[in-house]
Amino acid sequence: MSLSRRALLGALAGTACVSGQSYLPGIPNVGVKADNVASRTECGVGALMPWADGLYLVTYNSHKKTTGTGLGLYRLDENLKPTLLHVNNGTHANRLVHHESNQCIIGPYIIDSNGKWRYIEAFDDHRLTSTMRHLTDPANRVYFQTMEGLLFEMDVTTLKATLLFDVVKEMKITKAAHFKGGYTAQNRVVVTNNGFYAYGDEQAGLFEWDGGKTWKRLSNKPHMDVAARQNMGSVMFSTGWDESSVLLEALVDGQWQRYRLPKASHATEQAWQTEWMRIREVETEHFMMDIQGMFYELQPMPFEGRIWGVKPICQHLRIIPDYCSFRGMLAIGGNETTPNGDNNAVVGQPQSGVWFGKTDDLWSWGRPQGWGGPWRNAQVPAGVPSDPFLFTGFTRKALHLVAADSITVAIEIDFLGNGTWVNYEDIKLTGGKYRFVNFPDGFSAHWVRLVPSGATRMTAEFMFT
Repeated sequence: MSLSRRALLGALAGTACVSGQSYLPGIPNVGVKADNVASRTECGVGALMPWADGLYLVTYNSHKKTTGTGLGLYRLDENLKPTLLHVNNGTHANRLVHHESNQCIIGPYIIDSNGKWRYIEAFDDHRLTSTMRHLTDPANRVYFQTMEGLLFEMDVTTLKATLLFDVVKEMKITKAAHFKGGYTAQNRVVVTNNGFYAYGDEQAGLFEWDGGKTWKRLSNKPHMDVAARQNMGSVMFSTGWDESSVLLEALVDGQWQRYRLPKASHATEQAWQTEWMRIREVETEHFMMDIQGMFYELQPMPFEGRIWGVKPICQHLRIIPDYCSFRGMLAIGGNETTPNGDNNAVVGQPQSGVWFGKTDDLWSWGRPQGWGGPWRNAQVPAGVPSDPFLFTGFTRKALHLVAADSITVAIEIDFLGNGTWVNYEDIKLTGGKYRFVNFPDGFSAHWVRLVPSGATRMTAEFMFT
């Protein structure tokens, strides 16, 4: 690149908007904005994709074409100079490279390898949240999912789209849908709905479809993203959460496994607060996962029939709709200033930017801390182990326990990460009395789980600092 990384990073602390002049001579202008007219909206960077000698991105408002203007498709060149290619005032966060036709799909656009783009008219009034490979005709068709839960298939040559399912109706969802991630792997399509508006909601979910006539519900709780490789075991990951903790689902050899991770923030609980928390490959064959205010390393392949390599990197309060690698740098899209219908009276023109650095810069962000557990005022059966909870990457660890009845809780750890569980300690609980377990500083294992000796209603929450 003609621009040094040091100069670039120094400039990005105060980038100007696309249509104006840069504040610093010679510095690329990479900020994006929406129009400063009523009603002011969002200007989130919904998707990023390196393609055709540039970095393409789409910006989004809060709801279809009814809120805000000035959003669309941008291209950054090798010097990070942005060009607004097309205005589409919609809400899009999908991207996929269709290998067979050598085209990139991002938002309602399909772009060939020379950068010639076409607008997909069929999706003019839809909010596109994911594009997925086709189960039976991957050479010619792809799937599109909308935020409202509609699943389309589209011919990548003619751009003709056909509605296949309304997943909201299929799954009998009665609250406002908020579908997000979707992916195709292991001969199935998996999609997520993060429509979670209050504790106790059972209207969100994780759903899968094998190409037949019916869908299967895997979870009632909110889920965000789905990702997999097409080789190296093709493990499919999905992130989500419930009242207790972050949920990490892994499809390994056709069988789903559930794990739990700590939450680093309570600022991302409600459906509107969750744009968009993704799983991405940021270095060759290395995944990075963002969920509930925490970045993690994630190993894309299984070992010994289990997933390995879930390791916390940092905590943060950013809204990060997408991230990718570009010209050796990590590019992170944002959704910063959001008046969103002027509901925030002290925020002005909607705008966002793209943060550039390197992957390892994330380790200089907030030190990993969090909380969560397997049970939050839950009825637990006797002798049934809890879901495995992440137990590595944090310096200090504590466990809070309270149960309605007098029981013994066995703390078991898996220090090999392959499902081999050993007893760490048995904790005797008196009904209604609180217990606290403080683990030695630096004590660590890949996973921890709890096994109650009797059925009871109880809470168990870890605190990591």
